[in-house]
Amino acid sequence: MATADNAYTLDTVREALVRQEDTIVFALIERAKFPFNSQTYDQKYLEIPGFCGSLIEFVVKDTEIVQAKAGRYENPEENAFFPENLLSSLVPSYPFTKILHPGAASININKSIWKIYFQDLLPLFVSSGDDGNYAQTAASDLSLLQAISKRVHYGKFVAEVKFRESPQDYEPLIHAKDKEGLMKLLTFKSVEEMVKKRVEKKATLFGQEISLNSSDDNNGKQKFDPSVASKLYEKWVIPLTKEVQVEYLLQRLD
Repeated sequence: MATADNAYTLDTVREALVRQEDTIVFALIERAKFPFNSQTYDQKYLEIPGFCGSLIEFVVKDTEIVQAKAGRYENPEENAFFPENLLSSLVPSYPFTKILHPGAASININKSIWKIYFQDLLPLFVSSGDDGNYAQTAASDLSLLQAISKRVHYGKFVAEVKFRESPQDYEPLIHAKDKEGLMKLLTFKSVEEMVKKRVEKKATLFGQEISLNSSDDNNGKQKFDPSVASKLYEKWVIPLTKEVQVEYLLQRLD
């Protein structure tokens, strides 16, 4: 089993973040297959005895309950959208590497991610309309929500590794509860620009319509607008990840 010292380093954390970009881009492509399908989110559409809410809430809550029983949320990299509904895992436990401060478990900003996803992100890249595939739409929403959540909450691991690399830089700011100072210390504009360009390039490459006729490969047709991936990172993923990092660091010395 990997130890905390070699399971999470600056290099392994960066590699994980890059791979998570792939997951998010592919999830964007999958959700873009369906139109908006407003019935998925209509509180009045669903009529299930004992349940009050939309289809997306029904799918997410029930899926999380099943995944919790299967051990998904035993992994500290995973954070549920409705943790109050979860049941204990029924599968044998796995000895996940313990690197995070105990306070990390209390950090969950999925309510913010949920609100942003439905109010701001979806309208950016899905077409209007209704094709009746509400369950499939909800399933693709959940996959994308979970991918974004994992990327944002991975900020806990980023913060821990950075703290271990340079505790002398962080400790004075933590003692002073200096959120602004911590945010400045965590911000590298050049890296953020590189990430935004990389995810947009991935979205362009992964989202191409491929033809066996080479003359058709340059027609520029895309499964969704690649700039949405860059905007997602610029407006929400990167700022929320830093929010998680600051919140984590403020508890790090408790």
